[in-house]
Amino acid sequence: MKLKEPTSNQSSMNKISDLVASLSPSQTLAMSQKSQELKAQGIDVINLSVGEPDFATPDHIKEAAKEAIDNNFSFYTPVPGYMSLRKAVSAKLSRENSLTYAPEQIVVGNGAKQALCNVILSLLNPGDEVVLPTPCWVSYVEMVKLARATVVEVPATIESDFKITPDQLRAAITPHTRALLICSPSNPTGSVYSRDELAALVKVLAEHPDIIVIADEIYEHIIFSGHFTSLGSFPEIADRTVIINGVSKAYAMTGWRIGYCAAPLWLAKAVSKLQSQYTSGASSIAQKAAEAAYNGSQECVEVMRRAFERRRDLVVDLASQIPGWKVNRPEGAFYLFPEVSSYFGKRDGDRVINNAGDLAMYLLDVAHVATVDGAAFCCPGYIRLSYATSDTNIVEALRRIKEALARLK
Repeated sequence: MKLKEPTSNQSSMNKISDLVASLSPSQTLAMSQKSQELKAQGIDVINLSVGEPDFATPDHIKEAAKEAIDNNFSFYTPVPGYMSLRKAVSAKLSRENSLTYAPEQIVVGNGAKQALCNVILSLLNPGDEVVLPTPCWVSYVEMVKLARATVVEVPATIESDFKITPDQLRAAITPHTRALLICSPSNPTGSVYSRDELAALVKVLAEHPDIIVIADEIYEHIIFSGHFTSLGSFPEIADRTVIINGVSKAYAMTGWRIGYCAAPLWLAKAVSKLQSQYTSGASSIAQKAAEAAYNGSQECVEVMRRAFERRRDLVVDLASQIPGWKVNRPEGAFYLFPEVSSYFGKRDGDRVINNAGDLAMYLLDVAHVATVDGAAFCCPGYIRLSYATSDTNIVEALRRIKEALARLK
């Protein structure tokens, strides 16, 4: 059925808000959707665009969800989450990260994404600035836009292992700086700040006691060397650090949609107030499953971590053999972020590669491998590959990519 074109009056009536019009759609989700559309057409696409573990949720967590259903956990939940879950999160933060957050300082949301957006909307005003090391996750900039605040990018490159320096941080801070938002292990690069590197940044932050530190630590358990250090573990900034985390990555629970913020009490109360007006509490069943994840055996986390480490070694080895790509060795998460600008200006017939977006679309159309343009992460000239997939898929995907790139002259 052909849709009718809107009349001039309808066009005016259907106009969306300037705020929503200013937002960019998620390019990671868009590439994943395109790959699914091609698969529906019978095309064998290998999707390296989505940041989602390919493992099933561990059995003991699923059993807890079934038990919750049988025990009639089917009613509205408290806005900040069940107290039993918040106690489990508080104990986890103390046990694993040496952090002291009372259950009242924890607000459970519908995924870490909502938890982070809640914090940003509760914290920022127009004119406020957020210092943001880049490359960064696609939604950070858009969330700050929602708050009508301003992002101050601090760029890092593959030569610095995608990590900023204390001097860069100091130079980015102004009288308008309200927050620093930092992700380690990083999406999209997999880079991990060591304790010494974080301590050097904390020295700068100690000079600015009004800056709130937002630490996105959703990938904390997927780390391949050394030990994970939480920014909240530094006494100089502990009382103004917000932790963002959840169960999606460590426990293969992306669809369960449970994340949380751990924040100063005044901010946690504001987050709960905000959440009460637009989603209320998170799913009762998913919360009981998350409780089991935190309170149960952590062996499943280590099994998946070892698999990701093996895949990291595999993808780095294969990607390093692609002519023209600059590749580093990520120490966490499940992403590779190669620099690919050597292919800009090359062509395959009438098709010209002008930027990383063109290259990503070329790889999708020709190699049938879905990746993501680095510009989505505030870093043109790169593409992101997720290796949260099987070894077989990684080998085949990199073979296809190498073969397709060889056609560009």
